[in-house]
Amino acid sequence: MNNNNKMLRLSAILLFSLAGVFIIDQNIKSLFVEGFRYYTECIDLILVYNKGVAFSMFAFLNEYLKYIQLLLVSGVLAYVLYLKKLCYALPVGILLGGAFSNIYDRFIHGGVVDMVYWHCGFDFAVFNFADVMIDFAVLWLLILNFKPNLCKN
Repeated sequence: MNNNNKMLRLSAILLFSLAGVFIIDQNIKSLFVEGFRYYTECIDLILVYNKGVAFSMFAFLNEYLKYIQLLLVSGVLAYVLYLKKLCYALPVGILLGGAFSNIYDRFIHGGVVDMVYWHCGFDFAVFNFADVMIDFAVLWLLILNFKPNLCKN
């Protein structure tokens, strides 16, 4: 496969996976912003605006946090395009879709829209679909990096 075709394929996979995760996450979040709630013994589906990152860390950065995150996430995108490795396209697209969705929330709602609260046996952080996709993508990327034979292109 020549370089132009490879770059086109990489860009398409990145774009479609990013857009897919972004659209799904934003649609789920809109349900909660509009008032949906659900409570069970172990999991509550509630609306929480997280002003920080994981476990509300760095909330003290206020407005600067979204710009710092935007810069970091854009750097990841640039690096993957520079690498031109197709095996990274899907996991990075998933990661970027979740990241951009959470950053978008910061611009629109002033904080990330979280809604899944686990409290069965112990209290866990409130999270969202984008967070799960980011975790999944990071795990996938770790596997690709520790098993280089899986990523030959």
